[in-house]
Amino acid sequence: MYTPNRLQENIENAIQNIQYPAQPERLYQPIRYIMSLGGKRIRPALTLMAADLFGAAIEKAMPAALAIETFHNFTLIHDDIMDNAPLRRGRQTVHEKWGVNNAILSGDVMMVEANKHLSMLDSAVLKDALATFNTTAQGVCEGQQLDMEFEELQTVSIPEYINMIRLKTAVLLGGAMKLGAQVAGATSIQAGQLYQFGVNLGIAFQLQDDILDVYGDPEKFGKQVGGDIIANKKTLMLLKLKELANPADLAELESQSNNKNHAEKINNITALYDRYNIRELASIEMRHYSDLAFNALSSLDVQEDRKSQLYELADLLMSREH
Repeated sequence: MYTPNRLQENIENAIQNIQYPAQPERLYQPIRYIMSLGGKRIRPALTLMAADLFGAAIEKAMPAALAIETFHNFTLIHDDIMDNAPLRRGRQTVHEKWGVNNAILSGDVMMVEANKHLSMLDSAVLKDALATFNTTAQGVCEGQQLDMEFEELQTVSIPEYINMIRLKTAVLLGGAMKLGAQVAGATSIQAGQLYQFGVNLGIAFQLQDDILDVYGDPEKFGKQVGGDIIANKKTLMLLKLKELANPADLAELESQSNNKNHAEKINNITALYDRYNIRELASIEMRHYSDLAFNALSSLDVQEDRKSQLYELADLLMSREH
């Protein structure tokens, strides 16, 4: 069994060996750039771990892993355009560096490149792999659309929010694992169980992100604490508060939405979260999806010792610093 670190090294090497065309330079240079920015490579690692779980050679699943990572980075280019983000992983975003039109076109080509990677899979699994990849990619786009629509809506329910993060974030983890299982020749039931593991882990991870955005240690969390509060983002924390707060506190919450003093705004809304025990309520919701993930992995008909690396990776993802 391979460790996640070993698989991530293999993925980095494979990415460095991808040969993109030299011309037009402004089309392919942004792709080389975004693919070289690194990151944890969690999604392609999950594809390889799923294949390894069923005894397949990781080289056999590498095209699927590269397809997943290429698609993921394509979404990052387009997300950064939509968010008007200046930085990605501490570096200038593609649209800032090459312009919006170039970034859109390079992103489009990345979708083609992802399909080219998939086409290198064994013909016996290609049809199922394409179906999984396309369903996953479509789901991610649906999730992004819902996220944008939520910004304009006054009221969003918690089930609607969970569905949005399931699509935007979690189905890519589930799809990555299902692809690896399919490449390895797993049964549809086994592939489905791994999909459920990945999706529920992804939901739990995002809910944990919501909590850490308010209560995390900025040095250990690696992101600005309170960013969601500043942006009036509809997270589980905010939706739960709106569900429970009395009229006076709801009025206070509403009055904070236009507060330009960010430190004061974060303190005031955090105080409301504390008043209604929102942190613990959100943690209960997070643990529910984490339990669903681990139950799916536990029920998978594979020797327990072969699952150890997946358990360790999931524990690592769910034990970020508060």
